[in-house]
Amino acid sequence: MESRIKSLLAGGAAALMLLAATAARAADELPSWNDGPAKAAIVEFVGKVTRQGSPDFVPEAERIATFDNDGTLWAEQPVYFQLLFALDRVKAMAPSHPEWKTKEPFASLLKGDVNKALAGGE
Repeated sequence: MESRIKSLLAGGAAALMLLAATAARAADELPSWNDGPAKAAIVEFVGKVTRQGSPDFVPEAERIATFDNDGTLWAEQPVYFQLLFALDRVKAMAPSHPEWKTKEPFASLLKGDVNKALAGGE
């Protein structure tokens, strides 16, 4: 009986510690961000537009959330920056790969024909 009580107390203590850790993490809206003016500005902005009664309040139905891989917004038009980077890398690496002049999709990329290169589907 005494070991069961100790076990229950240990389980309760673990649950309280987990609850406290969760509450502490929730207090910081952006826990993975470094403190600074950008983080403070975002937290302040979100607070203003989500607090009912605030002159800047935006109703939920009118809000738009944007998510991206690294927390930034990547340009998508006319093409992704990643594609432009890849094209530049192919051109920079081409002198070390003479076979690319005849091997697709590299041949088309080196000729500036991105549409033909992408038509292969890979």
